[in-house]
Amino acid sequence: MRSRFEPDRQLTTRMAVTMFLLGLLYVAFIAALIVLLKSVVLVVVIAAALLGAQYWYSDRIALYAMRGRLVTPEEQPHLHGVVDRLCASADMPKPRVAVSDMDLPNAFATGRNADHAVVCVTTGLMRRLETEELEGVLAHELSHVAHRDVAVITIASFLGVIAGLIVRFAFYSQLFGGRSQRDQNTAVVFLAVMAVSALVYAISFLLIRALSRYRELAADRAAAMLTAKPSALASALTKVSGDIARIPTEDLRTAQAFNAFFFTPALGPGTAVANLFSTHPTLERRLEALAELSAELGEAGGEPGGE
Repeated sequence: MRSRFEPDRQLTTRMAVTMFLLGLLYVAFIAALIVLLKSVVLVVVIAAALLGAQYWYSDRIALYAMRGRLVTPEEQPHLHGVVDRLCASADMPKPRVAVSDMDLPNAFATGRNADHAVVCVTTGLMRRLETEELEGVLAHELSHVAHRDVAVITIASFLGVIAGLIVRFAFYSQLFGGRSQRDQNTAVVFLAVMAVSALVYAISFLLIRALSRYRELAADRAAAMLTAKPSALASALTKVSGDIARIPTEDLRTAQAFNAFFFTPALGPGTAVANLFSTHPTLERRLEALAELSAELGEAGGEPGGE
């Protein structure tokens, strides 16, 4: 059943192209590893196991890493009420609802499809936002589920993960291998595996970042269209981004591995170069897009993010 979230053909096209390119890269990567490591069974079994684990258990892994727990309507009636209203408006299945006991103000959605999705918000986010702002953030996350880009990002990030693991595996195998293995041929294979893995990681990194930035803009637009309140979402963005900049750096580092899934990245203000490799558009770009949408809708209430 299709949801009422506004479809985004550009997002669908970008997801398809990204998955196609990553698929080609993945096949080439596996083929290169088989040639270099001379073990079809080892490479295929490890790759399949990691892909399966990431696809089927991504929601559990993310919740565990972010100290999230599923909550019932009795435990969080206000949060469930907001999700219920949005899902009814969007005509989509209600995902499981979770809360992370973190001061970092953020939210994320994860899961392989709409029937196995989880939307998680932090206590820091709920404490800082008004109801309309919280609705905007949750509508943003639900649009990721409806557009299926959560599953795409989960699968797409797999290649970078396995490339990194291969680098570590090759390093420790060389480091702790027996003396007989440390000959010239082994060293050449070791360096080749490292080089191929590094190249694959770099390419997948850039492809995922490009898709991630666009999908955030698409989710902002879809959320604002569903709620008809772009200024509420803009206000939430301004509040959350400003507060994240004041969170201690050591606390941000623990959450940065999940930046691609967050409503807004767990980073302070970045340089122009850093923004090119960010998982999200700049705050200014997101607010500008919401201001344009607010003008299109003729929304009352002045500038987005204002009072």
